[in-house]
Amino acid sequence: MPRYDIITIFPDYFSTLDISLIGKARTAGLVDIEIHDLRDHAEGVHKSVDDTPYGGGAGMVMSPEPWGKAIDEVTSNEIIHDLIVLTPAGKKFDQSMAEQFSKLEHLVFACGRYEGIDHRVTEYYGTQPTFRVHEVSIGDYVLNGGEVATLVMLEAIIRLIPGVLGNPESLAEESHTLTSNGEAIVEYPNYTKPAIWRELSVPEILLSGNHAAIKGYRHEEAIKRSQNRE
Repeated sequence: MPRYDIITIFPDYFSTLDISLIGKARTAGLVDIEIHDLRDHAEGVHKSVDDTPYGGGAGMVMSPEPWGKAIDEVTSNEIIHDLIVLTPAGKKFDQSMAEQFSKLEHLVFACGRYEGIDHRVTEYYGTQPTFRVHEVSIGDYVLNGGEVATLVMLEAIIRLIPGVLGNPESLAEESHTLTSNGEAIVEYPNYTKPAIWRELSVPEILLSGNHAAIKGYRHEEAIKRSQNRE
């Protein structure tokens, strides 16, 4: 069973992991998710986890020591740990990365805030033999912190774990899934009953019962959608 540890100063952000497919996966024992409060590893009355940046500048930077203690507590030397540092400077998250992460044994999500985490945390764990460090971004925009990005990644990763989806065949035709030709295209448009809604009809070919023709039509529509996104 894969294990995911999430380190954050806002544990309540992750209450949504108890609902929907992810909640069912946790209950069924398909994935182990633990949430950890970074402030449990901070010193002083105020449990401060940040300080002013060296060299000046606006904002605050998250201190390395609480992060080191938190990461050390949830890891060991017995397995390889994949540390995911959420940062706008990271590699952009995509379906291929989700598939890669879904096959790994232990993911640790570091949810930064403010101006980010002291970069020495990334540097240090990048030199440790039982760690692989991944700096990841979910898009070219700025969020207040890594919590929302972590939820996005977990949604994309966990649904790929065997047994999580009720119908695993649905993964084969999803958006961004690689085809046999190595294409990463989005999914074709879908329709359901009624056949006519507000004077708009379902494409006739979908009502024909000709499965080969339907498959060809859907592929063509998927290609058109993918090209329109570029």
